[in-house]
Amino acid sequence: MQPTIDIGPVTLQTFGIAFACGFIVAGAVLGRRLKELGRPVEWAYEMILYGLVGGVVGARVYYIAANYDAVKHDFFGHLFSGSGLVWYGGAIGGAIAVAIWAYRRGMLNLQLLDLAAVPLTVGYAIGRIGCQVSGDGDYGRAWDGPWAMAYPHGTVPTHTPVQPTPIYETLAMGLIAYALWRLRHRFRPGILFALYLVLSGVERYLVELLRRNPADVLGITQPQFISVIAVVAGLAWIAAAMRRGQIARAA
Repeated sequence: MQPTIDIGPVTLQTFGIAFACGFIVAGAVLGRRLKELGRPVEWAYEMILYGLVGGVVGARVYYIAANYDAVKHDFFGHLFSGSGLVWYGGAIGGAIAVAIWAYRRGMLNLQLLDLAAVPLTVGYAIGRIGCQVSGDGDYGRAWDGPWAMAYPHGTVPTHTPVQPTPIYETLAMGLIAYALWRLRHRFRPGILFALYLVLSGVERYLVELLRRNPADVLGITQPQFISVIAVVAGLAWIAAAMRRGQIARAA
């Protein structure tokens, strides 16, 4: 594990490096898709910047709200800390910020959701590389399998071999990103995002079976509960479109 990289007097956080790389790659994917749609490529950088700022703020607020009892003794210290960024909070904050950008650009429509599907997925996959390298505690339960790993030098260290769930998520979300990219021309607006909700929700639900998060919402973990909502919403969206015969894009 390598939580930090020291370059002279400068210390870089490996999670932060992966976080930045995720946004860069997401921006490149988004730019290519905008070009295909005849939109200005530079809009990708605007959209990513809005998503970055909103995502960081949302992730921090979500973390503070979910862990208030643990951080209230040093509220402002944790508020401006570099650790404790929660994906779902980031997704909510980023979505709000991107919606503001889209409204200003006249793109607040279903096409915007489809535009976001692949960048969100590939950004998540790369972000989990940062979790793996930094050993930030997102690993799974104790395990004695052939590829079990310990994280003795991680940000949240453990000497017990565990399930390396960040690796699982990087592989799974990378495959989902590839599948969604290949399908980008096939569906009417909104369906690609509905597929994203279903596939990413299933992925997170399953990986939570291996992780250490407590089952505190109706007998399942909080991420699993949110994943169920995402999957149900995605399936309902697709089912409604199928009833109207509005799945495939017109030839």
